[in-house]
Amino acid sequence: MDATGIPAVDAVLVWGGAVSVLTAVVTVLWRITRGVVHFGKRVEEFMDDWSGEEARPGVAGRAGVMERLGGFEERLTRVEHELHPNSGGSLRDAVDLANERLALLCTDPDEGAPPSVDPPDTPIVA
Repeated sequence: MDATGIPAVDAVLVWGGAVSVLTAVVTVLWRITRGVVHFGKRVEEFMDDWSGEEARPGVAGRAGVMERLGGFEERLTRVEHELHPNSGGSLRDAVDLANERLALLCTDPDEGAPPSVDPPDTPIVA
């Protein structure tokens, strides 16, 4: 190491370099620690969301992911029940009945003219 020849200046330069290196090391360690803590908080939030949280005073409980997925499956089962014909109570049965009734009122254009319907006695008010 080249010295300036002035002991006081050499001492200030050595101590300045040491402080700079120490500051850089502390800064790097601080940023790594802050990143690890931030990541740990995110993991904790994820785990709370996944497993749910019990109700606390003033805070409502939250269901976990698996419990919520079970609710979705239950709702999907009820929707699927409405999509297939069954004992007459499903949405599909109602649509089929409406189609049958409509077919009685309106014929296919290729088959001929629809049956004539007498106009109502009272005017239709919109």
